[in-house]
Amino acid sequence: MFCLLHICAFAQKAGPDSLAYQLQRAKINHMLDLRRLKFSEYDQSLTRHTGIFGLQTKKDIRKSNEILMEIVKTDDDIFRELKILLDYRVFQQQQVETKSTQTENVNLGYMTTINKLRQQIDQLKQEAQNEKEHQGNLMRIYILVAVLMLESILYLFMKKRAVKA
Repeated sequence: MFCLLHICAFAQKAGPDSLAYQLQRAKINHMLDLRRLKFSEYDQSLTRHTGIFGLQTKKDIRKSNEILMEIVKTDDDIFRELKILLDYRVFQQQQVETKSTQTENVNLGYMTTINKLRQQIDQLKQEAQNEKEHQGNLMRIYILVAVLMLESILYLFMKKRAVKA
């Protein structure tokens, strides 16, 4: 019982997946201990000779066979539980691989998004630079038009003054 509590406490630190795995391992280890006990009982039954002249009786042989059948059933149960444990281990590995792939995909998505944003920033900077140049050109044209208009007004004003004089 103490071992089971220790496993539970350790598994809670490691996570819920590890808890199920550790509990399955504990179950298999318990079954292996029971098998060892049954095998030692079988070994003792083989040395039991309750018959006349120290021979084994049919009852002794049947008892040994019953114990042997229990061992076989226990072995079958152990194999079944080991298969569950191995399947669980494969499931855990698949989960780790899936999580790794998902994390890789997320990171790749972030990198793609960052690259797109960098390209957009470069494009916006280029557009801003082009707009600045365009505004500068427009300003030059406005100034040129204003200067030409002022010169035209001055020319007309001078011409009108020259005609009056």
